[in-house]
Amino acid sequence: MKSPSSVEKPLRSANGYLMVGVGLLGIAAVVALVSGGRVPGGIWGVLVLLGCLAFSVAVFVGLYMLQPNEAAIFTLFGEYRGTDRSEGLRWVNPLYAKKRISLRARNLNMPTLKVNDRRGNPVEISAAVVWRVADTARAVFEVDRYEDYVKVQAEAALRHLASLYNYDEGDDAEAHEVTLRGGLDVVADALQRELQARFEPAGVAVLDAKLTHLAYAPEIAQVMLRRQQAEAIIAARSKIVHGAVSMVEAALKGLSEREIVQLDDERKAAMVSNLLVVLCSDRDTQPIVNAGTLYT
Repeated sequence: MKSPSSVEKPLRSANGYLMVGVGLLGIAAVVALVSGGRVPGGIWGVLVLLGCLAFSVAVFVGLYMLQPNEAAIFTLFGEYRGTDRSEGLRWVNPLYAKKRISLRARNLNMPTLKVNDRRGNPVEISAAVVWRVADTARAVFEVDRYEDYVKVQAEAALRHLASLYNYDEGDDAEAHEVTLRGGLDVVADALQRELQARFEPAGVAVLDAKLTHLAYAPEIAQVMLRRQQAEAIIAARSKIVHGAVSMVEAALKGLSEREIVQLDDERKAAMVSNLLVVLCSDRDTQPIVNAGTLYT
């Protein structure tokens, strides 16, 4: 983006309480001259009286007050003169045009957007952004209504970010791939960097940015849920089978070492089959008592 031409510069303002005293002295002088009858005669006397009165009025017109985390931008006949960030009662040239601007942190809770992730799957995503005005000159002179600019650019940044990542890991996922669901901290950092780059021309600083909503779009949510359930079942079954094989191996090894019973290969295979069925079944197994010999 093109670098902004307007950059904030400080404006030196006078102490407002001191200028109030000066203005009151001017009014007191006018009152004393009029009431005491010591006004010089002629046109020059009238001009001196009007000058004192105009000076006092100008002093009071130039007064203004700034709250904490508030600034005032001043222009003179369309020319930017500077920004005052001082707190309390201040005074500047009464000919200056003044525009107040808040420097407090603000929250932008973006609406839920439907976008496509890197694979093209439709997802719903939303984020919350904390921002504040850092450069008042850029915010006022470089963009038209910086609040609207922040909203539009934040939505554009979120849409672009969602297209760079997959929602979740898939069969074609690369090793250690960052996803929207699994890498929330990495995604949040990337979102904050992109927002800062987009807000820079408007003199806005991003304090924090986090995803507040992330889900598959309703049209594919059920399909993706079944896919996740299938993956969970496969993972659980794999763990069960691995544990069952270890238990069968331990059982055969224990029987052999203690010489409790000698089994040929066929009987071992039958025992392994029965144990695996018992251990891997998702239902209660009904035992059958064999009252015959070992081979009947």
